[in-house]
Amino acid sequence: MENKQYSLDTVCAALAYAMGIEAPQNAAEKNPVLSAYIDSVFGGEKADRVLMYNPDAIARWIYEKYRRFMADATEHAEVEVPLEAVMPSVTPVCFGTMYTGAQPQIHGIQNYEKPVIKIDTLFDAMLRAGKKVALITYGACSLGKIYLEREMDYFHFDFEKGGEAAVNAKAAELILRDEHDFILIYNGNYDSVMHKFGPESPEALGELRANSHIFGCLSNLICENWKHHNTLAGFAMDHGCHEIDGNCGSHGLAMDEDLHIVHLYKGYKKEA
Repeated sequence: MENKQYSLDTVCAALAYAMGIEAPQNAAEKNPVLSAYIDSVFGGEKADRVLMYNPDAIARWIYEKYRRFMADATEHAEVEVPLEAVMPSVTPVCFGTMYTGAQPQIHGIQNYEKPVIKIDTLFDAMLRAGKKVALITYGACSLGKIYLEREMDYFHFDFEKGGEAAVNAKAAELILRDEHDFILIYNGNYDSVMHKFGPESPEALGELRANSHIFGCLSNLICENWKHHNTLAGFAMDHGCHEIDGNCGSHGLAMDEDLHIVHLYKGYKKEA
């Protein structure tokens, strides 16, 4: 893996580049690793489908130490993009940067709070380009709140109505329906369990494997059902994590364990 860390704010413009649309107004320059891969895999064409699977809190050190638990995800990835999250390294701040391309002081979320982001976002850019967007989330997660008030399809599930299982089922359904240009899926299971039992606990590593497995399943659905599309699929976490006293887990600090992450991407070129 390349050792150079790029800022998380470079992802947004690279995703816009992948789809052939203008980046949001405040977005940083596109990530060079991801954009070069897009040029290579699509032969100069653009993606007309993007699926972003967003797990929560999977650190680069966890990814590197427990690759055996990540086999399904790595099997469906062709490029690793080393990234550094923004501070504070908490979920709404980092996902705010991922899909605006802006630093926290610009997009407006600088603490663990979940207001609706008002600046230009990747979703606004896609809507201006006539793209159809779906966000699939559950519980009180940040991604279910900070990008509301836009003309896109929101699928938000209560814990009592299936939680992450309902999210994953809806994602599979939308792939099969093939009506959306961009699908975002949020799974926060690793983060939730990591906080209670620690990043390397058997419970957390089981959820790590589950995230990898779901991404693999969704990737297989793409292979079988989106053959007539150029598709980019990403396994894209927000920040990392570290162990604290009491064998629990946490994040939010300016330390490598919390800041350093790695996104996985694979492009599927449409069949002739």
